[in-house]
This record gives sequence, structure tokens and C-alpha cells, in this order.
Amino acid sequence: MFRTLFLMLVLLAGLIAGPYLSGKQGYVLIETNSYSIEMSITTLVIFFVIAMAVVYGIEWIITKFGRLSNSTYGWFSRRKRLKAQKQTLEGLMLMDEGQYFKAEKLIGKNAKHSDEPVLNFIKAAEAAQQRGDEFSANRYLIKATELAGTDNLLVEIARTRILLQQNKLPAARSAIDSLLEMTSRNKEVLKLAVNIYLKSHAFEALDKILDQVEKSGLYSDKEFTTLQHRVEDGLLDEKMNEEGVDGLLKWWDDQPRKRQNDLYVKVGLIRRLIDSDDHETAYKLILEVLKKVDDNSPLAQQLCTQITRVQPVDNSKLLKIMEKRAKQSKDQGCCCTNRALGYLYVRNGEFAKASDAFKKVLENKSQLEPNDMTMATYVFEQNGENELAKQLQQESLKSAMSVQNLAPEEKEKTPENSTALAQTTEAKNP
Repeated sequence: MFRTLFLMLVLLAGLIAGPYLSGKQGYVLIETNSYSIEMSITTLVIFFVIAMAVVYGIEWIITKFGRLSNSTYGWFSRRKRLKAQKQTLEGLMLMDEGQYFKAEKLIGKNAKHSDEPVLNFIKAAEAAQQRGDEFSANRYLIKATELAGTDNLLVEIARTRILLQQNKLPAARSAIDSLLEMTSRNKEVLKLAVNIYLKSHAFEALDKILDQVEKSGLYSDKEFTTLQHRVEDGLLDEKMNEEGVDGLLKWWDDQPRKRQNDLYVKVGLIRRLIDSDDHETAYKLILEVLKKVDDNSPLAQQLCTQITRVQPVDNSKLLKIMEKRAKQSKDQGCCCTNRALGYLYVRNGEFAKASDAFKKVLENKSQLEPNDMTMATYVFEQNGENELAKQLQQESLKSAMSVQNLAPEEKEKTPENSTALAQTTEAKNP
């Protein structure tokens, strides 16, 4: 509008001032080697206005063409972007349905026109990995890295997850270590770390991040306790297998007070010491744990199991404590307490007392263990109660026939049997 108005004003001024100037200002001469041009001032002004109009007209045409090109390009780009969004959404739905091949094609080919191409490449990599195509998965990850950079958290998490799925544990372990240095509070990183460390049996590394895992709220209290126990059992086995009893005890002495006061870890330590025939150290720890454990807790039953296995030189202190607990024990804890007492009496050759203890054990049919019938039969025979022993043998045979299709329970690593106890008794009572 301004340019049009300017042209009209110039033309009007030329028409008004032209005659006046032409009469007094002469004319305009444009001369070259080959030709010459003469014109009046008015003609020059009109020529100038026309030239300006032509220039402005050309500019307007070019601008219009450029805007049309941009609009056309924008229309095609918008169309491709909308199509990419639609097909990416379809691909994600196909992933949920388990159609990973189609999902990979839809998500991967639309990455270029997607709003978030990095996410497309990551999802395409996951789809390729789900159908077992590691080459394509790695190719998509490389493209995602080229776009996002090597330190992008999202890409590194996806890479680590895929390495875990590919069962490349050393590479996954290295990747998760780097991620933990980058961000140690990210829930997805912590979840991946737990899975990778558990699968690679890196219990010491997992133990270092347990506090952060607990604070993150990834697991419920029950789930976290289960995880913590698994880590503690793994640490005990790792130290035992790699460094033996001495290394295990040294590691135990170096543990913080919180862990040393953890009864679950202590009971696990006792079991491994008995497995390694270090009965005296296990005996001392049993006396410590008995002062703190509740009769009705699951740990009390686990501890009683270890008491049936321990063979110290002198078990008098333990025997007195267990006799006292048997008198105070309620129905739920009575069975395991009397069972432990029975084994202690047998090792001391006191079969009459052992017989009374095992009779109380047999009264709790629902809490019987696989070896109770066998051990009770042996005790009754040694105590001269042959009829009762014979009756138990018949009951054991019937019970064995009724449960022959059931899977046997897991045996202890150093199971006790009546023969071993008989040898111990004979040695003490020649």
C-alpha cells in the first residue's frame, strides 16, 4: 500500500511540476557511442515512475512465488508430520499387541518426520530386539545416538536395557555403572541396576545402592526385604566360596553395626559356618541370636533348624536355654523348640528326654518335617520303646505311599541322619 501511494504521489508531482520545469530547466540528454536519447523532464519523471512500478511489480511476483513455495513446502511437511504421528501411534499399538515386525517398520521409517525422532529410533530398536534382530536394534540405537549425542540419558537407558535383553552382561554391567555415575537417583536406572546386578551376581555392587533403591520407592516393604535378603545371602555365599571361613568371618567383622545386628544375616552366617564344619563359631553365634529372636518368628524356626545341625564340643549352655524356652514356648513355636531339644538330647545320649521331646513334636502333625518320623523312630528304639517305634515305621510307610507323587522338599546342605547321631552317641557312651 505504501509503495503504491508513493508511486502515485511521484507521478502526480511529475505531472504538475513537469510543464513548469520543462519550460525553464531544459531537457535531458542520454548519449552513448551508438545512440543518443533526448527527453523532457516530464518524460523522464514518467519513465522513472514506470521503471519503479516494473521493479516493484517484479519484486511482488517473486515474493508471491516465494510465499507460495514456502506454503507448499509447509503443507507437504505438515502432511508428512501428521502421517508420521499417525503411523508411529499405530506402531506403538502393534508393539503392545506383539506384532514387532510391523511395529518396527512403522516406527522406524517415520522417525525422520516425527516430532521426536530419537524416541522413534529407540522404540524401533526395542521392537527389533523383541523379535531377535540384534543387528537392526543396534543400527537404530546408533541413529538415536547420532541425533541425541553420547551422553543422552534416554538413549543410554534404552541401550542398557537392550544389552540386558541380549544377555550381554559384561557390556550391560559397564553401561549401568556409567548410568549410575550420570544419575544415581533415577528410578529406571536403579531398576535396571538391580536386574543387571542380580543376573550377573554382582551382589557387592548391588549392596552399595540398596539404600538408594529403598529411598526411591521402587519396591514395597515386603519386596524390598526379599531383595535385601537375596543380596545378603549372595554376599555370604560369595565370600564363603571365594575366601573360605576365614575370609567370611573377616568380612563379617568389617560389616556395619546395622548388619551385624540383623538376625536374618546372622542365621545365614550360622548355616554357612555349619556347612564348613566350624561348629564352635556357629555355636557362639547361636547363643547370641537366641537372646534376641522371638519364638513365633520365622527366624526362630530357621534357627532351630541350625540347632539340630550344630555339633559343638559342649552344648550345655544351649541345652539350658532351649529347655527354658520349651517351657515358655506357645503352641506355634513349641514344635521347632522341642525338635531342637530332641537333637541336643540325642547328641548327649539322653534318649529318655529325647523321647519326651519327640513325642511333643509328633503331636503337631501340621508342623512335622520330613526327618521327624525317622529321627523319632530311632530315638524310641534306643529308649526301648519298640512298639511305638514300629507304629511310627508303619505310619511313615503309609505317609510315603500317599505322597509319592509330590516333589520332595529341598534337603539341607549337611543333612543329619540317625546313623550319624548313633555314631556320636556311641562315642560319648561306650
